[in-house]
Amino acid sequence: MANHFSALKRARQTVKRSANNRSNTSRLRTELRKLRETLESGDAKQAKDAFGATVSMIDKAVKKGVIHKNTAARYKSRLSVRVAKVK
Repeated sequence: MANHFSALKRARQTVKRSANNRSNTSRLRTELRKLRETLESGDAKQAKDAFGATVSMIDKAVKKGVIHKNTAARYKSRLSVRVAKVK
């Protein structure tokens, strides 16, 4: 365990940031899972609505540093192709 004040503070910050990162990652994965389930159901309108929410969540994940912007672009591209096939 850390002994210096600065090291103790660092440990506290790490715990908070790890929790935030875990929460943001979980939120992103949940949104992606919801969209994939909607795509499997075959409902085009519902898929389009879910796609909008998922793209928004992907962009927020990039902003918060959860995923890289190129990874986000790849996700959005592949998901948009799948949504277009449902229509």
